[in-house]
Amino acid sequence: MTARRPFPSASEGTAPDPSEAAKRFEGRLLHRQGEDVEDQGAAFDIGTVVTRRNALGVFGAGAGALLLAACGAGASESSSSGSSSSSAAASSSTSGAAASSASGKDYTEMNTETAGPYPADGSNGPDVLEESGIERADLTSSIDGGDAVDGVPLTLTLNVIDMAEDNAPMTGAAVYIWHCDAEGRYSMYSDGVTDATWLRGVQVVGDDGTVTFTTIIPGCYAGRWPHIHFEVFPDKASITDATHAVLTSQIALPKEACDAVYAESAYTGSAENLANVSLDTDNVFSDGYDQQLVALTGSVSQGYTGTVDVPIDTTTEQQEPSMGGGQGEGGPGGPGQQGGPGGAGGQGGPGGAGGQGGPAGAGGQGGTPPQPPTD
Repeated sequence: MTARRPFPSASEGTAPDPSEAAKRFEGRLLHRQGEDVEDQGAAFDIGTVVTRRNALGVFGAGAGALLLAACGAGASESSSSGSSSSSAAASSSTSGAAASSASGKDYTEMNTETAGPYPADGSNGPDVLEESGIERADLTSSIDGGDAVDGVPLTLTLNVIDMAEDNAPMTGAAVYIWHCDAEGRYSMYSDGVTDATWLRGVQVVGDDGTVTFTTIIPGCYAGRWPHIHFEVFPDKASITDATHAVLTSQIALPKEACDAVYAESAYTGSAENLANVSLDTDNVFSDGYDQQLVALTGSVSQGYTGTVDVPIDTTTEQQEPSMGGGQGEGGPGGPGQQGGPGGAGGQGGPGGAGGQGGPAGAGGQGGTPPQPPTD
């Protein structure tokens, strides 16, 4: 067998003797078996040099490929990192734009409304805000436990906006809400539930400016549109004094949702009461309710969810609540004018005492059994 050579030699020389072991150098058969390596001639020397260069070339190419791969990976990582950084920057920019857009929105301060006869904030006797467990999100049972009230679930979020701080979230403010149950009763006041504290609670506004409560759709009692009361305080520490509230107002519920809810058995009488009142005739909302009307999504079977903006300008004094075109709201024993025995004053609360009423008390119908509240 003839050995292959990398390049043809200029002189073949003498063929090796087959009986002798062939001499080799670096795996290559020596052309001149009888002579030393250095005497193999120029062709052998050139072949040796070229072979070594080829080996180095292969090694160099491999190393170069590895280097290029590493550089490529680095570039890819750098590109990916740059892309991620760009994406993060874009996301940050988008978030900033959204925040700027939110803060740039024009708001009108929410109307101040009456707290009504049943606030339980200490202003007329009962004070749930002194209870240690009043800070809570779920209002469907009393603070000390017990059975949950019946009713269609409602998840209500209030977005509290500080107009004095360029419409920033009013972080740290405390929001107290309360409302009647499906039967139109108020805990701590109505007969049979004076020891209950359900459907009352406080939440502290978070960094996002919101508070969220889990409650029920309130019932509709005679003379009032379905509503939820709330008060906003500068912070949690200030809730023990009702005079510290920076806003007292009410939220109106939409008719479509109420119509569906009031078909449920727990809401006996609500459908009939709703049919006899409207937002335009309600004694609280008749002067304007667009800002206070919460939009609800959901269903009777799944419950409802709603969010309402609550813009507050802390640099202004709370306005006296306007009672619209309807009759005024009296608290329990609401004030009337100076009257004689049984004399009628303004629309008083149930059997309440008027300014200087007679034995039966002034107000709507002195001395009669309690009537549905008008708050």
